Amino acid sequence: MPFSLARPAHHELIIKKSRFIACVETVSRRDEALNRVAQLKAQHPDAAHVCWALLAGGQSAANDDGEPGGTAGRPMLEVLRHQDLDGVLASVVRYFGGVKLGAGGLVRAYTDAVAQALLTADKVARIKTQQLACRVPYALEGLVRRELEGVQAVLNSVTHASMVRLQFELPETQAAALVTRLNESGRGQLIWLDTEQGA
Repeated sequence: MPFSLARPAHHELIIKKSRFIACVETVSRRDEALNRVAQLKAQHPDAAHVCWALLAGGQSAANDDGEPGGTAGRPMLEVLRHQDLDGVLASVVRYFGGVKLGAGGLVRAYTDAVAQALLTADKVARIKTQQLACRVPYALEGLVRRELEGVQAVLNSVTHASMVRLQFELPETQAAALVTRLNESGRGQLIWLDTEQGA
């Protein structure tokens, strides 16, 4: 089961006068990760490198930001994989101290910075969710809302028009049973919608 983090975790290492500032935090998409890296570069304009690794939604990415190829981003990504994390960005800001560390030294420094940050992290299990949407007559809105509360679904939007449109998210493992219950109790009056098109 993949894990995410309850809150960002940080760690700082000093190796041969170089400063490595690690942060591991939750992100859900690549564009969100790139925005966060841009923020770090703006916050640390004098840093030599801002290296990062991302695991989110089955996608992965790693960036050495000018360090020798494979000495920063990839080792950081391996730490995230080894910890079975998902929806997580690891970043390390490096201030160069004037002493070259060599490829092996860099791999160790970036790996250790991220691994040490994760030692202090609170991990939480990631539960796969499913998005559903339906249209119901006004008379059934209360019934649907009670069912959603019963399975701790998150109600994302409600639109009142000729019928009530509800869009919600719930643990994937409970989706099929909820659909069956609502179809039975709604006596065929619920209309399930395609959440991709938002119809």
